[in-house]
Amino acid sequence: MITTARIPADKPIRIAFSLNDSPDDTSSENAFPLAFPDLEQQLQPLPPCHDSKESMQVFKQHCQIAEEYYEVKKEIALLEERKKELIARLDQTEEESMDAAQLAKEYSDLTEENRTLKLAQTQCVEQLEKLRIQYQKRQGSS
Repeated sequence: MITTARIPADKPIRIAFSLNDSPDDTSSENAFPLAFPDLEQQLQPLPPCHDSKESMQVFKQHCQIAEEYYEVKKEIALLEERKKELIARLDQTEEESMDAAQLAKEYSDLTEENRTLKLAQTQCVEQLEKLRIQYQKRQGSS
């Protein structure tokens, strides 16, 4: 949220921006270097007219707005990165759940195959027992 404050005309406003701590004797045009180097050129605050309090106030407000804009852009970038991370986690979770579903189906198939094989084994054992009985009857009658 952008807030503005009224500053009484009798109070002097002093704004100084510098990218380094060393004082330099440059022209008044360069007295205000780029306060926001990552901000596009057309969005950079223009240097104020030192003789005009209104110009200084507009410059100060522009700097505040530019700083808020920069912070919002930075937050958007962080949120986009977080979004990518969450999408990657979601994809991984979906892949794991598909793997789990595939394993559950494979388990179900193998359980059914096991049941079928046990039934076949039981039938074979019964058939073998019948054949033994028949064989014994033949051996006993001969």
